[in-house]
Amino acid sequence: MSEAAFVGRGDAVARNDEAEAPKVVHSDGRNRRAVETRRKVIAAAKAMITETSTAPTVVAVARRADVSVRSVFQHFGDVESLFVTVMDSIRQDLVVPPPGPSDRPLAVRIASVVQNLAEVFDKIVPLRVAAGQFAGHPALIERGLASKRELRDATFEAFAPEFAVLSEPAREELADAIGAALSLDAWVVLRRRDGLSVERATAVWRLTLTALLAHRFAAPAAE
Repeated sequence: MSEAAFVGRGDAVARNDEAEAPKVVHSDGRNRRAVETRRKVIAAAKAMITETSTAPTVVAVARRADVSVRSVFQHFGDVESLFVTVMDSIRQDLVVPPPGPSDRPLAVRIASVVQNLAEVFDKIVPLRVAAGQFAGHPALIERGLASKRELRDATFEAFAPEFAVLSEPAREELADAIGAALSLDAWVVLRRRDGLSVERATAVWRLTLTALLAHRFAAPAAE
C-alpha cells in the first residue's frame, strides 16, 4: 500500500529531493479561505447593489470585500458572472409566501396576492434596476422568464375559482393582463419613476387587480 493511502482527506504529500521525510501540505485551509473569499465578494456586491442600484465594478467589489481584484476574477471570471451569482443569492434569500386557500373571499385573496408581491418586489428593486446594464445576458433573460412563469402559476392558483369558469383563451388573456400589470418592471415604475410609497403603490395594485378581475367577469358575452 502506498504512503498516499495514509494521508488524511484534504491533505497532499509532496517530497523534497533533499529530504527523505514527506512534507504534508494541508489544502483544507486553502479551501476554507477560498469559500470565505467568495462569500465576502458576494456579500460586498449585494450590499453595493442595494445601496446604489447599479452593478459595481470588480475593482470596487474587491475594495469593499477587502480582497484582491485577482481573487474576484478567479472566482467569477467577469463582472457579468458575478452579477448573475449575486442575483441567484438574493433570490435564494427571498421567502415568497404561498397564495393561500382559493376558497377565501375574492377581496381577501386580491389583498394577499398584492401584499406578497409588493413585499418581495420591493426588496429586489435595486437589483432589477442594476440588471438593466446586462439586459441581454442569457442567464438574466432565463431567470426573468422563470420568474414570470412562477408569477403566472401563482395567479392561476390564487384565483382558481375565477379562472375555472372562463374559456381557455379568456384565461390566458386574463393571466397575461395580470402578469403585465403586476410585474416587477411595473413595480419599479411605481416606486422609482413615479416615486410612490410602498403603501400607495400597493393600493394602486389592489385597485388594478380588482378592476381586471371585475372587467373580465362583467362581460361574459365577450367570450
